[in-house]
Amino acid sequence: MRWQGREGSDNVEDRRGMPSGGTMAIGGGIGTLILILIVTFLGGDPRQLMEQVGQPNGGGDVVQRDEAQIKAEQPLRDFVGVVLKDTEDVWTKLTPELRQVARDERFTYVKPKLSLFTGKTDSACGMASAAVGPFYCPGDQKVYLDFAFFQELQSRFKAPGDFAMAYVIAHEIGHHVQQLMGLSALVQQKQQRLGKVEGNQWSVRLELQADYLAGVWAHHAQQMKGILEAGDLQEALNAASHIGDDEIQKEATGRVRPDAFTHGTAAQRVFWLQKGLRSGDVSKMMEPFEVAYEDL
Repeated sequence: MRWQGREGSDNVEDRRGMPSGGTMAIGGGIGTLILILIVTFLGGDPRQLMEQVGQPNGGGDVVQRDEAQIKAEQPLRDFVGVVLKDTEDVWTKLTPELRQVARDERFTYVKPKLSLFTGKTDSACGMASAAVGPFYCPGDQKVYLDFAFFQELQSRFKAPGDFAMAYVIAHEIGHHVQQLMGLSALVQQKQQRLGKVEGNQWSVRLELQADYLAGVWAHHAQQMKGILEAGDLQEALNAASHIGDDEIQKEATGRVRPDAFTHGTAAQRVFWLQKGLRSGDVSKMMEPFEVAYEDL
């Protein structure tokens, strides 16, 4: 990805090495997905798991600020800032198209914050933990990210490359777009009225739409700034293929339970990301909500 030397966002909040405390809230990240799938598959209560993960130790965990490590991570810090700036520029430009989809001429794209942390940090959704992976909190409209996840993306999920990392960030920004448009609240309302299996299906729709929006972002960022290098698209598609529910379930338990899917299969995630990449068409973003579930 061509990012060096380009302007970064002013909306990166750096909390690395700062004290933290509080209780845990599920933020929807990949790390939490793995843990919950394992516990649910084995018949346990995932809420108990989250309570254990988020239990503060003596009123809060204090992470020592490692200045040498933070200095070594400066290229990643710069990279994240550039990707966030690219998302800001693209979605601000596409605001008229978002207004048409939302049928609301008052809709405005509000730039989110991206909070970098080490280990744990407080958020409006409770405590953000590295175990959760990157996640978006609608309560404070922030994306939370621990750089340790990027290493996990490369080693555990076999998805190396800077554009794989950019895809992860763009997916979380996609959740921000959904929040601004009222789509996250719409799904939550549906889930409150439905059973667990049908509720999970709406979660899948929301996640696949975020993948589509990540693809739309990449399409327009390339048009606006020429960000792509050879192999970049394959890096993103490879990442999507390794974080599908079916792949994670097989890794965790050796079996696949479609009724427990919350993010979509590897094939579905690749399909919707690729569809957004190819078309860049904001007007089609509601398709994951409109097609029959079996046709996703």
